[in-house]
Amino acid sequence: MNPVLRAFLRELPGWFLLLGIFLPVTLLLLLLIAYFRVKLMEVNEELSQTPAHQHHRRTASSLYHRMKHR
Repeated sequence: MNPVLRAFLRELPGWFLLLGIFLPVTLLLLLLIAYFRVKLMEVNEELSQTPAHQHHRRTASSLYHRMKHR
């Protein structure tokens, strides 16, 4: 093992590494995933209720079919 890494691990207790660094970062990442999942669900719900979006989807689909048949 690298002498610098060995000295670092000897001076830094394992509980500090686990509870002070790993656990907070893991919890923060899980919180961000949950937050963006909720926001994505809200946006999907808004888009499904918007009549302009449904019209846009039909228009884009018909345009795709017209270009495909050329």
